[in-house]
Amino acid sequence: MANKWLFISGTDTDVGKTAIATGLLWVANNTGLKTVAIKPVAAGCEDSGAGLQNDDALQLQAIASHQLPYQQVNPVALEAAIAPHIAAQEAGKTLSASRLVGFCRGVALLPVDMALIEGAGGWRVPLNDRETLADVARELSCPVTIVVGMRLGCLNHALLTAEAIRRDGLQIAGWVANVIDADMPRLDENIATLKRLFNEPCLGVVPRLTNLTPEQVGGYLSLPAEFERSS
Repeated sequence: MANKWLFISGTDTDVGKTAIATGLLWVANNTGLKTVAIKPVAAGCEDSGAGLQNDDALQLQAIASHQLPYQQVNPVALEAAIAPHIAAQEAGKTLSASRLVGFCRGVALLPVDMALIEGAGGWRVPLNDRETLADVARELSCPVTIVVGMRLGCLNHALLTAEAIRRDGLQIAGWVANVIDADMPRLDENIATLKRLFNEPCLGVVPRLTNLTPEQVGGYLSLPAEFERSS
């Protein structure tokens, strides 16, 4: 049974959550773990003839060892590339944490070792006027991996994100420094600061890459301790 969830959150939008998620899935697959991945809600989808689909969700679908139909990987696909709750309103849909949790639990019966859930945007992305995407992770008691987009301002974003996750009562399984600004001043010093201020392990430092394949990204990553095989 898929009782090992891993929720991928980011310090902001466009910090490389999907690249890190697919890299972690590649590492897990290559250590013999059976994996499945889901992106419950995605905004910024296009219709290429098979209905609305999101590029991030397609990447998750392609790398997971247990292949799911697209509709299970991304059950709520929204066309506008804007905040999900606004995109849903404009499409005449309603988002709720309970509905997204139900979609996630639908993969819990699969015979896999890691069930990865990729969030949308940052930790407190609204679903409606009362709930955020964090409520999905809380309901499922997911350990969380934080993707820190290394650019100016990231220290504040990273520490606030970690504080919010801990306050929600969830475990931080680790964090990844993903270099999205190769010219960031004092990059090494910023990474060193995060390593001092986080109690949780750094799962990798991913440099600015031109070829963002799961294999290339995965070469810089290690799995959270709970997913490492003891053999």
